[in-house]
Amino acid sequence: MKFPKPQTLQQIAEIINAEYVGEANFPILGMNEIHVVEPGDIVFVDHPKYYDKALNSEATIVLINKKVDCPEGKALLISEDPFSDFNVLTTHFKPFQPASAALAETAKVGKNTVIQPNSFIGNNVLIGQNCIIHSNVSIYDNTVIGDNVEIHAGSVLGASAFYYKNRPEGFDQLKSGGRVVIEDQVHIGACCTIDRGVSGDTTIKEGSKLDNQIQIGHDTVIGKKCLIASQVGIAGCVVVEDEVTIWGQVGITSGITIGAKAVISAQSGVSKSLAGGKHYFGTPAEDFRSKYKEIASIKQIPEILETLKALEKDKKD
Repeated sequence: MKFPKPQTLQQIAEIINAEYVGEANFPILGMNEIHVVEPGDIVFVDHPKYYDKALNSEATIVLINKKVDCPEGKALLISEDPFSDFNVLTTHFKPFQPASAALAETAKVGKNTVIQPNSFIGNNVLIGQNCIIHSNVSIYDNTVIGDNVEIHAGSVLGASAFYYKNRPEGFDQLKSGGRVVIEDQVHIGACCTIDRGVSGDTTIKEGSKLDNQIQIGHDTVIGKKCLIASQVGIAGCVVVEDEVTIWGQVGITSGITIGAKAVISAQSGVSKSLAGGKHYFGTPAEDFRSKYKEIASIKQIPEILETLKALEKDKKD
């Protein structure tokens, strides 16, 4: 998430009432999570286990809960609660803006695009040409949709990320200031939910087709010409490369990569990154030939046990 205009280290420190290490006029361009940070960004870290990862990331400003040695060319913001202060910054630069109409005044809709009754188009949404938005679709603020996109009834684009910190008093949500970006020629079925990024973009690339009732988590990237069947659940920060096929009821854990042209059979559970160009099945998902051999072997266990019992009986006799 980039700021509307560059900020200084001192300006950001004043917003969150934090101490800082670095020059007061040190430039800050935006804020992002660790997996998408760029030079000029703020990243937050609140556990010693991840200090080195944050300090050595592309981010040049680290919002941290302990004063540590500052790497050359970087700056620190010292906070008692970096998680909460990251939320303060998100709220400051990307506040919730109520809309007063089903089609927000700041939304822009391209030529020949049809929006059916009872749909909601939020603030600063951009929709390209020749799209069809069916009834009861909700498109939250700042979503970007390309040309020739079709979105079926009941789908929601841009809901908040499922990202919480467990505190003694309950769960504290990390606020979402990112976007959903839908490229050209994408088809989204009925009752799909695509969460916006926490600070970056959740992206569906050109030509991909989504069936009904699919969940895609925050900051996930779906590549070009992917096919995803009904009831698939994809967690946050997943990268699905180009021309991947995912069949029904597959579950995919967060932070992994599915290689290009992989095929994942129905009802598989994906718990680690998978190489491209292969066919996978099962929970955990593995090469489908190996998995079917494993299942065939398991089916033989009762017969093997009966054979062993018979042999044991023969020995006793």
